[in-house]
Amino acid sequence: MDKVGKIIKYQLFDIFRNKWLLFYALFFFVVTDGLFRFGGGGAKVIISFMNIMLFIIPLVSILFGTMFLYNSREYIELLLTQPVKRRVLFAGLYLGLALPLVAGFVLGVSIPFALYDDGGQLATLGLLLLSGTFLTLMFTALAFFIALRNEDRARGFGISILVWLIFSFVYDGIILFASFSLADYPIEKPLIVASMLNPIDLARILILLKTDFSALMGYTGAVFQNFFGSSLGITVSLLTMLVWTMIPAILGTRTFEKKDF
Repeated sequence: MDKVGKIIKYQLFDIFRNKWLLFYALFFFVVTDGLFRFGGGGAKVIISFMNIMLFIIPLVSILFGTMFLYNSREYIELLLTQPVKRRVLFAGLYLGLALPLVAGFVLGVSIPFALYDDGGQLATLGLLLLSGTFLTLMFTALAFFIALRNEDRARGFGISILVWLIFSFVYDGIILFASFSLADYPIEKPLIVASMLNPIDLARILILLKTDFSALMGYTGAVFQNFFGSSLGITVSLLTMLVWTMIPAILGTRTFEKKDF
């Protein structure tokens, strides 16, 4: 852990020197502050911000992660000459990028809520921040795995964007098409399972069901409410997001251990 901490410390120094984290946090602060000033109360702000968050966080995390690993090739090769286990080095590199991204997101969103909100949306805000944290960790891990598996930068960036498009848009289109095509069949339970196979959809549903806007989802919303709105449903959903975070991190670690630099 001491070696992991040293690697993270160096990366934090490099990140703060480049100041991109400041702009990342400032973006979320300006957006959240603007929504409070012009968008109304806390619930409306959360719904509006959710749509931005589910678009921006996966995109930034996967692109920054891919770019970081490609640009750090010489730095990684230097560290590999030191008495540091590859598993430890991967953990330090991964956490050294993912944790600052999480911190920038959490601070950028929390400060406007502390200034404007009366605490009525505290539970929903907590779920929003937790979902954003999971998405950051997951897509950063995916970025590392993709970059490690592909030597060619153009190919790596292309695959990263494709993965983001599939999770953000293509998967939703497939589910929507299936829902209309099989509308005469009892597909509520399969839809719940299908939603859990996409962490972005899962985050969206969890946040929506914590607001009054869940009533707009109709019968499907009632089915989701019965499961995702229960303590068991929330627990299973959060565990599912944790699994979604762990799988690419484990795959990335194994690829890093076997990779010939």
